[in-house]
Parts: sequence; structure tokens; C-alpha cells
Amino acid sequence: MNEFSKLVELVATLRGEQGCPWDKKQTLPAFKTFLLEEVYELIEAIEKDNVQALKEELGDLLFHIIFIAQICEEQKRFDIRDILEGEYRKMYNRHPHVFLKETPEKPIQKRWEEIKKEEKEDYSLLSNIPAGIPALLRAYTITRRVARVGFDWERLEDIYEKMHEEIGELKKAEGTGDAAAVKEEIGDLLFTIVNISRFHNIDPEDALRATSEKFIRRFNYIEKNTDVTKSSLSDMDNLWDEIKKMEKQGG
Repeated sequence: MNEFSKLVELVATLRGEQGCPWDKKQTLPAFKTFLLEEVYELIEAIEKDNVQALKEELGDLLFHIIFIAQICEEQKRFDIRDILEGEYRKMYNRHPHVFLKETPEKPIQKRWEEIKKEEKEDYSLLSNIPAGIPALLRAYTITRRVARVGFDWERLEDIYEKMHEEIGELKKAEGTGDAAAVKEEIGDLLFTIVNISRFHNIDPEDALRATSEKFIRRFNYIEKNTDVTKSSLSDMDNLWDEIKKMEKQGG
């Protein structure tokens, strides 16, 4: 028995009559939270380039996938073999330039979308983008998908012009006092910045997460060196500049 099969059997045992009471009572909805936790832990391991944590978090995610498949098998929906066979077939069919040695007549990503359209009657380029994922990531995914078929900016400079246009519209909306208009213009501005990020091949979610961590690190320095509840903004700004200088010098 290979290692994958052993893990599948272990999960089945946990869910069996003599299994774990906690595991036996788990349901599909419970895994919405579990999966989010595991994915973010995996992302953190990747960002820190922690090999041991990466291996462990990949294992935890795989365990959860097998666990969900086990619940679905008990409900007579499908089993882990159906998942593996379906995914193999899908990936095989979507890579004809690899497995069928076809010479691509157009960009691979565009051909990928054509194959997906052939597979699904209700296909839409923007289908299957979960509404619940972080908004920046969703916007990034949307713009990447439409760019595959050529619906994209021609030059980065054009996006910067659009950004300045959106800033102007935001200021104009602020002047009207219309909260709904301000909200819309902020969204338009963020969406434009997402396109700038994409042109640089940078995931805006990663960029913002890194900036947030940098802000926390610098503000922690301020807190360690002054009582922020009593310090002036000028004093805190000086400490902020101090930690920035130290970081640039490698301190």
C-alpha cells in the first residue's frame, strides 16, 4: 500500500464505527473554516520559505481534502478516486501541446480558455471566481482572466493615466458629500491599482500583506520606545523615520 492509500485508509478509520468521536461528527460546512486556516498557514510557510513548515502544511491540507472526500463517499456522492481521475483527465485534456504533441497555434493561456469553453456549456471567462475570496485577490484574478483574451491595457503608462483620472473623480465625489459615490470611486481606484500590480506580475494581495507586516513591525518599534497614548505625532514620526533608517542600513 502506498503512502497516499495509507492516509486515505486512516481517514476512513477515523470516520468508522470504532473511530474518533470528534472526527465522526464533522460535516462539510465545518471545513470552510478549517480550509481557510490551513491555506493561510501554507501561504505563510511559503512566504517564510520554511521547508519544514511547508511540508507539514501541505500534509495538513492534503489531509483535509481526503477527509472531505471521505464524507462525500459516505454520502454516496463520489470518492477520492473520482477526484483523482477527474483532475487527471481535465489536466491531460487542457495540455494537448504536452501530451498530444500539438503545436500551439495561439498563446497557451488563450487555448486553455477555449478548451474550458468546449468542456462546459455554461462557460464564462469570469465564472467560478468565488465571491468570498479577498477582494484584492478577486480583482487580480478577474483582470488576469480577461487579459488572456486580449481585453487589457496596451501600456502601463495608460493605467497610470487612468489612476490619476480615478483620483480626480474621487476628489470630485468627496466634494459632493455623496458617500455612495465616494465608495464607488475608491473601488475604481483600487481596481486600477490592481491592474498596475498585475502589469508588474505582482500579486497585490502579497504586496499589501507585506506592507501590513512592515507597518506592524515599525509601529511595534514606536511602542517599544515611547508611550503612544501620550506621545505627540511628531515624536512618533521621528521614531518611524528612525526604524526606517535602521531597516535600510540592515539594522
